[in-house]
Amino acid sequence: MISYKRKNAYNRWICLGNFVLFLLITISIFYFSWIPDNKLASETYLPLWLLNWSNTYFNLRTAVPFVIFGFFLEALFSLKNKLQKNKNRFGFWFRNSAVVLVVVCLAEGGQFFISKRHPDIMDVMFGIIGSQIGFVAFYILKRFKANLVEKK
Repeated sequence: MISYKRKNAYNRWICLGNFVLFLLITISIFYFSWIPDNKLASETYLPLWLLNWSNTYFNLRTAVPFVIFGFFLEALFSLKNKLQKNKNRFGFWFRNSAVVLVVVCLAEGGQFFISKRHPDIMDVMFGIIGSQIGFVAFYILKRFKANLVEKK
């Protein structure tokens, strides 16, 4: 059995790892939102199938990183609130939605200053919807994990 102090330290390391992943995802969202070419032609390291898909589905390519963003945002705050013993789920959803709204508006607003790019309100909507899917996916996986533990 793991002692309380050791388990608490372990949870803090998990929280730190989630925070680092969250920062990497956030940086990649801003990077891909602010590159000069919206066709991603300058990104030669991306596979051709991904470039073709992203050039076909402009708004969906905004939603996909925000699904991951929403998942890790919820994981980060969920673990932080677990450490603080806070159980207000509506407050989590509201706070996380506000964070996503700020990030997606900054990412789209930054395109005003890039000559070949232009902001799109549908990108804002798809970003918010994608993050909500990420939030729900986190709780589905959390529930699935809890059910697996109960069966053992």
